[in-house]
Amino acid sequence: MSTEDFRFAEVFSYESLVHAMAGAVGSVTAMTVFFPLDTARLRLQVDEKRKARSTPAILSEIVKEEGLLAPYRGWLPVICSLCCSNFVYFYCFHSLRASWLRGHKSTPSRDLLMGIAAGVVNVLVTTPLWVVNTRLKLQGAKFRNADIRPTNYSGIMDAFVQIIEDEGVGALWNGTFPSLLLVLNPAVQFMIYEGLKRQLRSLVHRELLSLEIFLIGAIAKAVATTFTYPLQTVQSILRFGQHRQHTDRSPLLNSLRSVMYLLINRVRKYGMLGLFKGLEAKLLQTVLTAALMFLLYEKIASNIFRVMGVKRPASSH
Repeated sequence: MSTEDFRFAEVFSYESLVHAMAGAVGSVTAMTVFFPLDTARLRLQVDEKRKARSTPAILSEIVKEEGLLAPYRGWLPVICSLCCSNFVYFYCFHSLRASWLRGHKSTPSRDLLMGIAAGVVNVLVTTPLWVVNTRLKLQGAKFRNADIRPTNYSGIMDAFVQIIEDEGVGALWNGTFPSLLLVLNPAVQFMIYEGLKRQLRSLVHRELLSLEIFLIGAIAKAVATTFTYPLQTVQSILRFGQHRQHTDRSPLLNSLRSVMYLLINRVRKYGMLGLFKGLEAKLLQTVLTAALMFLLYEKIASNIFRVMGVKRPASSH
């Protein structure tokens, strides 16, 4: 078998498929558990007139004004997007790892590069799904900002159709530029997670306990989220489609100017802390979700390998 055939077989492997399925199921389950916290975070990012308060206060306000199920508005499109997104990311990450490492030990720098590469592929493939789910998640919300225009989508497919008809196909990739910058988030997260996992395993010389995996996942996500949060806010605003984009010929220049404008405008209005509005809700939601996701992912993948009688690849450790 040639080198090219060997690498091709590594990319399209049973192990990569198991990792992708385990990551998708773990992320969907974890997001469902902590979904209301994501609702609170998104409101604080997009609705600039709403005063930043504690997460319980925001959720209480949403339930009081919009109904008991309002914190779960947009759950289905988010879950569909998240399932696809994590399947693509985990598959790419572990395929690249199997192909590039080929028996060598992983390092933080290699984990970071593989995470960035997997993130770029993920963004380009799944951004339209995230644009649609952001619109659906905020549809029907009672905003403090009167300038926000109401939308009327009956579902995922209707949202796709309306966005293409009213705004053009390119609108489905709104926020792609900050999203490409934000591939650092999962890349840093995976780098820290894999690094801490290797260090802890070398110290205890055994399989990690559920609590240890949970804590490592939480630490990795907390660092990555805090580091990239201002860009996540800009990403949410652009996906919502209420910001008027510049009309230069270059799409890259348009995106860069929009990102810079939104960052500078937020600092002028609210100070440097305005860049981190909603961070409390985001950290609470994303850290708990990521920690539970990594725990479920590790357990699901481990059990599948055990049941199928396949020895888990050394690269996954």
